[in-house]
Parts: sequence; C-alpha cells; structure tokens
Amino acid sequence: MEEKFKLNGPCRGLCAKGCGRQNKQLNTYDYLADIPGNAEATDLVEVQFKNTRKGYYHNSNRLPLEKGDIVAVEATPGHDIGVVTLTGRLVPLQIKKANLKSEQEIKRVYRKAKPVDMEKYEEAKSREHDTMIRSRQIAKELGLQMKIGDVEYQGDGNKAIFYYIADGRVDFRQLIKVLAETFRVRIEMKQIGARQEAGRIGGIGPCGRELCCATWMKNFVSVSTGAARYQDISLNPQKLAGQCAKLKCCMNYEVDTYVEAGKRLPSKEITLQTQDAEYYFFKADILAGLVTYSTDKHLAANLVTLTTARVFEIINMNRRGEKPQRLESGEAAEPAKTADLVEQESLTRFDKRRKNKSKRRDNGNPRGQQSSKETQGTERKEENAGKDRRNRRRDNKEYKGEQGGNRENRPGKEKRKRDRGNRSEKPVKPAPSTPAEKTE
Repeated sequence: MEEKFKLNGPCRGLCAKGCGRQNKQLNTYDYLADIPGNAEATDLVEVQFKNTRKGYYHNSNRLPLEKGDIVAVEATPGHDIGVVTLTGRLVPLQIKKANLKSEQEIKRVYRKAKPVDMEKYEEAKSREHDTMIRSRQIAKELGLQMKIGDVEYQGDGNKAIFYYIADGRVDFRQLIKVLAETFRVRIEMKQIGARQEAGRIGGIGPCGRELCCATWMKNFVSVSTGAARYQDISLNPQKLAGQCAKLKCCMNYEVDTYVEAGKRLPSKEITLQTQDAEYYFFKADILAGLVTYSTDKHLAANLVTLTTARVFEIINMNRRGEKPQRLESGEAAEPAKTADLVEQESLTRFDKRRKNKSKRRDNGNPRGQQSSKETQGTERKEENAGKDRRNRRRDNKEYKGEQGGNRENRPGKEKRKRDRGNRSEKPVKPAPSTPAEKTE
C-alpha cells in the first residue's frame, strides 16, 4: 500500500505539503499546512479508507503522523487500516462539514501499521471481489430487489461492509444470515444512492474533468429541473443526466447567479407596441442582459435584440399610451464578440505551400549559385523534359494522321480548291457611268 504525494509541474503558489493524494477520491488541499505549529494545533487526524470512505480520529498517543502514513485505528470490533490524509487546523473544519454531532463518535488511532497488520490487510482486500460476486448471486436467489455495488473488508478481516442500492425498503435479514454463514465474518449493510456509487467508482464527466462526487463533493444536494429552467437550458434528459443517471450536480452551481440576473429582465408576457406592429418575447441572454423580440408569437420573424434598459423604456412609453416609431434607439444592440485567438486566424493557414526561393544558400555557396552536381542534375532534368515534350507532339501528329488521313489526300481539299477558283473567275461588275458620259 505504497502512497506517494507529489506536485507535478511548477508550484504556482501552492504549498507542496498541502497537496493530497492524486490516485484516490476526495482529495483535500490543506491551505494551512505551511503555517508554523499547524500540526501541533490539534490531535485530530483525517483517515481515508477504500474509495470515498473517510473517518476522523484522535491521535491520543501523540504519534508523529504526516500525510501518507498508514495507521491502525479503532473499529467495532477490532481495528481497521487506513491512510492519513489531513492533519492540523483544517481537520476540525472538515468535522464540522461532516456534521459529526458528538465527540463520542470520534475514535482514536492505535499505532502506525506494522508488517503483520499489512499482511492481514492485503489478505482481506484480496477477497473483496469474489465476495461481491457471490453476494450478488445470493441476493438474486433470495429474490431481493437490490444491487450490491461494492464490498469493503475491515483491515483485520473480521468485518465486511456491503454497499447496496435499492429503490425502496429491503428486508435483508435473511440475506445477512446467509452471508454470515457463507463468509464467516461480521456483516454490515450500508445503503447508498446512485450519486454516491458514481463517486466510489469514479470517472470522467462530459466537461473533461474528474467527477465532482469523486474529487471534492461530500454532501449531495437534491437537483431539480427548475435549475435548468432558470438557466434557460433545454430539458433534454440525455444532456441533463450524469453518469449516475441522475440530474447533474453542477446544475446547482450557477443557478443563484441566474436567478439574481433574471430579476433584472422584463416579464415574458409583456408585448412591446410600436406604430407599425407588436413585438412578442422570443428569447433572452440572461447574463448579458439582452432580450430578443419577434413580430410573430410562435415563430422567429423580424427579430430585434434590445438591451433591458431600452425594453423598460418602451414599456413605460406604452403604459403612457405612447408608441415609438421603432424599437431600436439609433443603434441596435449587438452581442459582444468573443476574444478568441483561434477565430482571428484562418484554419487553413498551415495548408499553404511555401514557394521555393530561387536564391538559397546551400553548403556554404553564395546565393544564386549551385554546386556542380546540382547544376548537372538540373540540366539533365531539362533535357529529359524537352525530349518528353517532343515525343508527345510526334505521337499527337501520328494519332491525328491516323484519324483524319494525310492532309494532301483529304477528299475535302479538292472541293475547297474548286470553290476558290470559281470565286476568282466571277465577272466583275462595271463601274457605274458618270453623268458626263450619259450626256454624250
């Protein structure tokens, strides 16, 4: 169970001591780690077990514990093996966040794990997968409507926690008896939700980052479709659902901002009246404060985008019985252009071929001069190209001769000669006589 704590790349203002594990869920950055005397401020430590299960314990023996130390902690019954993930002043804040009500719930750390403890731990962990497969078969044979998602053995191997998912209440008393007889351990059943199961398994979300439930989120708040309506998101179940088949938790992150910004927008039921037509609400950019109106109530026709200030100005004019000549006030509201560096360049800028420059410095020769081998090579290429052109001309002449025959023996040539001769033998008309000749 080798654990490493490292900070890849430059520090960027982060304290290396405060970084948590990068190979497990629910990493916590200790921003108080570099404060002098932080470790001695409290005897509480945070210990993490398999996946997202964490616990808080008293270091009553005053052991010199640091992040990454493997310890044996108190359990019921026996002891459990976990990894220290947090020490110092931040632990009480995490306990408050976890809603631990009494100090009696906090147990104590026995010792740092010994080689004997690690052997038992590894032996118990090697039985988890087979136990999960067998327990699923037993639950199916008993006809229980539940899914056993994971099994976790205690560090000493005397107890096993079965995590299951069920839509309703399940009577698993008979299941516990069968499991205890089969595996010869103490059984604990713990029901989890679909979001908690996704956090235990982990994965990558559609945003390209690790799942929030697997990295930092501990308390799950209910998510409703109202959050999507406030943010003007299309109610598409495939896009709104996460990997747990529930609504995405991130829909709640910005809903308060959208609700606050939506209060500054006009009502969708209000129509704007001008001297020419009536305009109906079509859509709105909530954060930008822009509203688009259409002359048709159901279709996009003659769309006009206005700022909220201009919309309220027109609403007040309509209430006074006045109708503006048009909606725009001189200048139409244009959406702000994005400052994206990719848009400023052509996508085909790398496809242009660079022309070979005639003047090039090669092998230390001055520009415009080539070595003797290169000049001979170019001359040979020009000679071969000239021969190819002459051969193509000759082949074309022969081909035309085969198609049309010899030019001298063509049947139409004699006819053209006769026509020219006839045209040359035509009598020439005499010039009209002058008036003096007529008088004579």
